This record gives sequence, structure tokens and C-alpha cells, in this order.
Amino acid sequence: MTDLWVESWRDAMPQIDFEARRGWFRDRIAGHRAAGVLVFVGEDEHGLCGFVTIDERTGHLDQLAAARRSWGRGVAQALLEHAKSMSPGGVHLEVNADNPRAVRFYEREGFVRTGEGVSAASGLPLFHYAWKP
Repeated sequence: MTDLWVESWRDAMPQIDFEARRGWFRDRIAGHRAAGVLVFVGEDEHGLCGFVTIDERTGHLDQLAAARRSWGRGVAQALLEHAKSMSPGGVHLEVNADNPRAVRFYEREGFVRTGEGVSAASGLPLFHYAWKP
């Protein structure tokens, strides 16, 4: 899962060294699991092709990634739909403002921008998004 996360982010935002953030990601996922945040994975004939995290209590989606080989095949949409089904009251998330592919994806999937902020990890600008059924 960590390899897929690094690959996905390296392609989306090459200006950030995600290789150096492997430990952060492993700790983040371990913390999510310990807190009861749901982690769903998608697999294809080559193995793991994507994953999503959703806190069904709060509706917060913290992570969504698809392997490069899966781009354009509906993997991210399927994972997002599953996350929405686990949080029927709505989903909210943050997306890097400098990640136009992700911004387009969430807007196409019915999310509305609700605000802006700054990433504590990178110091880069973020957009806040929400989806309501």
C-alpha cells in the first residue's frame, strides 16, 4: 500500500519527495486502523490497484489513491462510491490546490468546494470539499 501511495503522489505532485514520507504514511494508516477508520483496497490481476480510507463516524476521507496502471479504468470512482456508501450522511476531504487532476476528479464526482486551507505536512494550499447525498 505504501508503494502505491508513493507512486500515486509522485506522479501527481513531483515537486514533493514522497519517498521520504513513507514512514509518515505507514504511521498514518496504522493510526487510522487503531481509531477504527475503514480502509478499503481494490485489486486487479496485478495486485493492489487502489485504496481509500473513510471515517464512517465523521465522513472524513483522508486517503484515496489509484495505481498509475489503473488510471482511467474507474478504480478511483469505485473506491469513492464505496466510501460514500459507508458514510451516507456525506463525505468531506482536503485536496492539494496544486493537484488539478484530483480537483477535477472530485468536482466531477459531485463534491463542492467549501473552503481553503494549508497542509500541515507540506505547507501547500489546500481546498476543502464536501459531498452530500
